[in-house]
Amino acid sequence: PLRRASSDHRNSIPLELIGIDLRHDCHPSSTTPVRNHAVIDSTEPSADPPVWGSEATNMSDYNIEPDEIDVGALGEDSFDAPSEPPHPVNWNLLSADDLEAEWLELNRWVDWLRKTYGLPASVIPPFWHHHPELVWELSALHLHWLCAYDPEQNGSAPLGWHRDFVDARQRLRDWVAASGTRLDRDRPTRQTTWPGEEPAPQVEDIVIEDRDDEFTDFVLAEVNVRRAQEDEFYRTLDAETGEVS
Repeated sequence: PLRRASSDHRNSIPLELIGIDLRHDCHPSSTTPVRNHAVIDSTEPSADPPVWGSEATNMSDYNIEPDEIDVGALGEDSFDAPSEPPHPVNWNLLSADDLEAEWLELNRWVDWLRKTYGLPASVIPPFWHHHPELVWELSALHLHWLCAYDPEQNGSAPLGWHRDFVDARQRLRDWVAASGTRLDRDRPTRQTTWPGEEPAPQVEDIVIEDRDDEFTDFVLAEVNVRRAQEDEFYRTLDAETGEVS
């Protein structure tokens, strides 16, 4: 489980200081469905409930457990009942705390997705989190899924998600093939060097024996880097005016 010391940092960098507003909520009445977190149906089961598969692939398992995330450090927001309509995730602008929460949520959903649909490593490889092209694609697919299965969404929305899922799987195959990541090893996505640029470093395969341990280390490192960036940003603010000095 990820553990970190509590921080007195603000939840996010004030985006108005850089002239960016990403709060584009989507509502059921619009053409874009609403992102929401998984909601467990409380309806009483029938005498012969459907078999959804193994315990690992049952949608009732799509909950972040207390021992998987430092809930106290993330505030009182619930992952199962968000306090506001969800919105697209811009990974470049997340605070350190929000970044950790989004990594854990996306990782859990991707794990459910690949088990539920029996997806091979050529579609979703174990080390997708090392490849930004896969992170952005899977993050968008996750958002689309949450929107499609919102309780207030139109009943045909899940069918639309499955249609788009077909296209997404093909794009994922293309990204994975281009990156070279495989089931038991990973390598940085090969970069094309443009004229005048420094040559790209040599690409070598890295064998990873325990995916979960490696993912935990990866997220902690990413969060530490983002927190250092936040500290550097706040050091540039004037203590009296709050403006960038």
